[in-house]
Amino acid sequence: LQGHHGVDLQKAASELADEGMYSAVAVAGIEAAREHKGELANRVDLNTWVAMAISDAVDSASHHMQNGLSVIATVGSTAPFVGLFGTVWGIYHALVKIGTSGQASIDKVAGPVGEALIMTAIGLAVAVPAVLGYNWLVRRNKLVLDNVRVVSGRLHASLLNNPTR
Repeated sequence: LQGHHGVDLQKAASELADEGMYSAVAVAGIEAAREHKGELANRVDLNTWVAMAISDAVDSASHHMQNGLSVIATVGSTAPFVGLFGTVWGIYHALVKIGTSGQASIDKVAGPVGEALIMTAIGLAVAVPAVLGYNWLVRRNKLVLDNVRVVSGRLHASLLNNPTR
């Protein structure tokens, strides 16, 4: 839809066959312009009616794109704490072994401390990619939604200048 204007934009929008965001926004705007007649036209002007329909469709697309992001954010923020818990647990076991054996030899301490450090590494290995992925998805979503808003603004203007009846 990028690069189209006026009636050409409406034609291109109505021919979209997918179920994507652009299609949903275009269909919402075109249907709102078609519905605007009779008593509705007397109560609500075309600009407001089409703007509400397009805004609702853009908001719906935005909500759809946000699905799943909270899970990634939660994993990214909690994984280091799970790793830290594993570290504390491992050090606790190392101290218990020292206490039961009565001596702090390297063979009594090295295994449990090594396990503890592995837990920290696993927590970080999960958290870092999750946070990087989350940030990438948020940035991508913002760019896509900005583009959807530009196209929806052009469609809105087109529908006001050449209403589909």
